[in-house]
Amino acid sequence: MMLSRAARPALRAGAAATTRPATLNATNAATYATLREIEGRLKSIRNIEKITKTMKIVASTKLTRAQKAMNESRSYGQTSNTVFEKAETKPLEGEGKKTLILVASSDKGLCGGIHSGMSRLARRILEQKPDADLVVLGEKSKAQLSRSNGKNMVLSFAGIGKDVPTFADAAAIADQITLLPTDYSSIQIIYNKFINNTSYEPVVIEAFSEEAIKESANFAAFEIDDEILPSLREYALANSLYWALAEGHACEQSARRNAMDNASKNAGDMINKFQILFNRTRQAVITGELVEIITGAAASEEG
Repeated sequence: MMLSRAARPALRAGAAATTRPATLNATNAATYATLREIEGRLKSIRNIEKITKTMKIVASTKLTRAQKAMNESRSYGQTSNTVFEKAETKPLEGEGKKTLILVASSDKGLCGGIHSGMSRLARRILEQKPDADLVVLGEKSKAQLSRSNGKNMVLSFAGIGKDVPTFADAAAIADQITLLPTDYSSIQIIYNKFINNTSYEPVVIEAFSEEAIKESANFAAFEIDDEILPSLREYALANSLYWALAEGHACEQSARRNAMDNASKNAGDMINKFQILFNRTRQAVITGELVEIITGAAASEEG
């Protein structure tokens, strides 16, 4: 069939539009998919940033209460320490003397390496005393230590760290520890010592046994009856536990606030980078569409 001269340029332009821009159309389709991916990433990062900022605010609020409880608990723990310092009480060592290591952790994460620091200290002590028993408060350190020192673990507690610790919580834990069948000559409590709002360190405090208290150099000066000694030992253990839990809780809230602050800043940096990438990719799409239009127009003019 013969075509008129007026129809031939239009046919050539249509053929050029269906052949030449094929690769451009494929490229643009891929770029559109990339744009959707970048937009999806931006949305998810913005949501994460909202969550981390909210968690930072919550941790900051809880930190105020935690520091108040920590200051109150120090009076309990330091009073016990003063008594034992004056009595010159020392842990008993020697053959047949059993040590109990107690790690004051919690169930909650998202607070940096606050739990792993205590677990590392516990492992170092267990390397020196491989026969020592292990009690863990909280699921975080329990999960870490059960892999390496599961055979040493004799007792663990869950539900730790949900709220500000109280002396009643510490007394209940101390009661369960005293019910263990072994008579320990030394109980070493590992907890995080609060230094300031940005730093902490895992340390050990000693909770002395009845025998160690009784054999103190200046024990007679306190005029304590032997019948009261078990109650004194359990009360001193509860004091030390309360101190360790309250101070560890303050460290945890401080570390979580700092971790969420860092996470929010990192999310902000990622949002800025992805926003720049999104703008550049969108500009590439617009440029590609302009190239298609110009190419089609040029093909029409050539025809």
